[in-house]
Amino acid sequence: MKTLLRVTAILETGIGFALATAPSKVFLVLLGSPLEAPGGPVVGRVLGASLVSLGAACWFARGDAQGQTDKGLIAALLLYNIAAASLLGYARIGLLLPGLGLWPAVILHSALAVWCVACLRTTRQLGSGS
Repeated sequence: MKTLLRVTAILETGIGFALATAPSKVFLVLLGSPLEAPGGPVVGRVLGASLVSLGAACWFARGDAQGQTDKGLIAALLLYNIAAASLLGYARIGLLLPGLGLWPAVILHSALAVWCVACLRTTRQLGSGS
C-alpha cells in the first residue's frame, strides 16, 4: 500500500504541475488537441491543482499505518483510476481523438486500478484474520 501511495503521489503531482503550468501543451500531447481559450486553460490549471492535491494526500499518507483512512484513500483512488481509464478510453475509441498519450494513460490508470483492488483485498484479508 505504501508503494502504491508513493507511486501515485509522484505521478499525479508531476502531471498536476505540468497541467498547472502548461495546460494546453499537456492536452495537446494527451488528447491531440489544444485547450480553447480563455476558459480551457483555467480548467486545465484547476485540474492540475487537483492532481497536485491528490498527490500530496498520497504522499503524506504513505507512512501511516494501514487503517480506515488508508482504505478510504485507496478506495477513492480506485474510483478515480476507473473513471480516468474509462473517460480516456472513450476519448480515443468513441471520440476518435488522436492524442499520443491516450493509450499509455488508459493502460497506466487501468494498472493503478488493479493495484488499488489488490491493496484493498490484502487489507481486507489482514483485517479479517485479526
